[in-house]
Formats: sequence, C-alpha cells, structure tokens
Amino acid sequence: MAAPLETRNGKTALLVVDMQEDFCPPRGSLAIDGGRDLAPAINHLLSLPYTLKVATKDFHPHDHVSFHTSYDDPNMKSFGSSAPITNPANPSETKEISIWPVHCVQDTEGAQLIPELDASKFDVILEKGKDKSVEMLSAFADVFGNKTAAASLDLSGLLRSHGIDCVHVVGLAGDFCVKHTALDARKEGFKVFVINEGVRSVNEGSEGWGATVETLQGAKVKIVSIGSAEITALA
Repeated sequence: MAAPLETRNGKTALLVVDMQEDFCPPRGSLAIDGGRDLAPAINHLLSLPYTLKVATKDFHPHDHVSFHTSYDDPNMKSFGSSAPITNPANPSETKEISIWPVHCVQDTEGAQLIPELDASKFDVILEKGKDKSVEMLSAFADVFGNKTAAASLDLSGLLRSHGIDCVHVVGLAGDFCVKHTALDARKEGFKVFVINEGVRSVNEGSEGWGATVETLQGAKVKIVSIGSAEITALA
C-alpha cells in the first residue's frame, strides 16, 4: 500500500462535496444531471492514499432560508428567485441568496450520501447548512464568512491538525458548493485542485461551470484531470 501523499510542505486531503440523494437523479429534489455518474471516478480517488478523506453533506432544517417553502410570497420560486438574508454576526450586512426546492433535510433519505459511493473510505463526514437562518455553500464557512454551528466542525482546523496543506475537491455542484469550498480553501491558505471528472454543475454552460472555471483559476485554484500528474502521483 502506498504511503499518504506528501507535498513539499505537507500532505493532501480529498474533499468530496455533497454527493447526496437529493442532488442526484432519478429522484433527487434538486437533481444535477450526471451527478450519480460521478461515483466511479470518486471511488477511484477514494482508493488512493490521501492523508484525509472528507465528505460534506448539506444537512438543513425543514425551514431553511434557502427553501422556497420558507416564504409566503407566491412569486418566490425555486430556480431563478433570490432573497436577502442578514448576517447573524453583523445585522447591518445582507446578501442575496438563490432560492431552491426543499432538499437535504436533516434525517431524511434525500440527505444521505448516495449508496454508489464507497462511504467506508471517509475519515470524516461534515454536515453543513444546519442553521436555518443562513446559507452555507462552502464547507469552510457560511456565505458571510462566519465559522459557526451551521457546520458540524471547523474544516480548516481539521485539515491543519492533520498537517494538510493541499486539497483535491470533487462533487456537487461545481458552480455552487464545489466552487465556494474551493475558493474558501484558497482563502484559508491551502493549495487547491478541482478534479474535472469528479464534478457536475447545475449549469454546465458558459454562464455556469464555464464562468466558475474562470473564477477559480483567477483565485489560483487549478482545474486538473483525473489522469494528471497531481493525481497519478498518489497511486
């Protein structure tokens, strides 16, 4: 068995973002085309000797602020609508968030990791989006940058406690939770690689994944293939 990958200054972790039933066809309430088809590529990555393998899960209360059912406004629709929310740590700060169908509600089938994934290989499962009043796309912090009980653990602290200085990111959705997790990983000072074959997006076009790639590359996140040297070095 190969030893865990060590980079020049540390070690590498695999972050598998939100590979859950509600994000995958055929029954997911917020199903992303091809989401379930990512399992073989991700299972291959899980078989490699990463120092730490982390799965993240949306784990929302039933009345989460991103759900269209949380609003009395009949014009508030899933996909296309947005609403302002307030920073719980700074009431003078607001952000517009996207509104979605009810998804990944705590302790429901839709919140479970898909069975095609070899979940036995995960060292840690992080639950995020647990605070009904604030959106949390990134696995590191909410949309205001707060690290609170909206997540079940402090991901940055966990990674540093294992000597991690580099992360590889895959999962769903590329233009939302994968994007923001990768960007926040860079803000936290980690080297970040997003593995193309391990990602699907809500919008695979130029305004979705295409624009995301430009944003990630602008933040010095590298988009690589599963056959790239960064990955094959693990085998």
